[in-house]
Amino acid sequence: MSKKTIDAKGSDVESAIAKGLAELGLSRDAVSVEIVDEGSRGLFGLGGRPAVVRLTATVLAPEPVAPPVVTRPAPPPPVAPAPVAPAARPAPLPPKPKIAAAAPQPSRHNHDEAEEGSDVLTEEELAEEGETALEVIGTLLSHLSIDAETDLTVSEPDDLTGRSINTINITGNDLGMLIGQRGETLDAIQFISRLMISHRLQRKATFTIDIESYRQRRKEALARLAERMAQKVTKQRRPVTLEPMPPHERRAVHMALRNFRGVYTQSTGTGDRRRVRIIPER
Repeated sequence: MSKKTIDAKGSDVESAIAKGLAELGLSRDAVSVEIVDEGSRGLFGLGGRPAVVRLTATVLAPEPVAPPVVTRPAPPPPVAPAPVAPAARPAPLPPKPKIAAAAPQPSRHNHDEAEEGSDVLTEEELAEEGETALEVIGTLLSHLSIDAETDLTVSEPDDLTGRSINTINITGNDLGMLIGQRGETLDAIQFISRLMISHRLQRKATFTIDIESYRQRRKEALARLAERMAQKVTKQRRPVTLEPMPPHERRAVHMALRNFRGVYTQSTGTGDRRRVRIIPER
């Protein structure tokens, strides 16, 4: 006879107790319960932790009895099959002539759609994502004690992917700290917000966040830079590699040069070192 103590986890205390009782195979009045951790739901479903309880059986349970061992007679040894003469092998076929593969031709455009995501949302999904993003981001700004206004705009369908994108615009006074150096803080806020909305909608969220039109100004500056570098490439007939950029900035460069005669663009490198290369056409 022995007592048994287990720890059980659940989304709350009651569900943790229920899981522990099911594991012990006992009723509620046959155990004592100690609450180890009441758990937490976290903020917007992120950063939560489960509830933990310790259950100790107050009724002694009998030790399990091993089943009787049944011995069976050993099976007779297998009879080896009679040897079979190997079949004659057919004569080998003559090798096929090798055909040299054509060298891959470089693509004029490389828009990084794979990194940005290519799922096209329905009108209902787009509207649901936008409304949820407005609610969550507004609550996040309130928790940060930031006085700002938010509004939603929807882009026209992209002429390459057919996708429309929700943009949450944040306006107010002294919001530079939310943008950070080269938009790093803005990118972090967008990343966290997308995680929250994805958790709420149970699907990938692809909206963008812009603060005081920073992204639009940055996009225009990148387009001007891309055109200057493309002109340099066409004159010198040598490729130019730009500095590392995040996916949406690389895509802005690709889009700015997609109709620029005499050059094509490619993304090279991996991770945070991925960058756009502007190459002269042959």
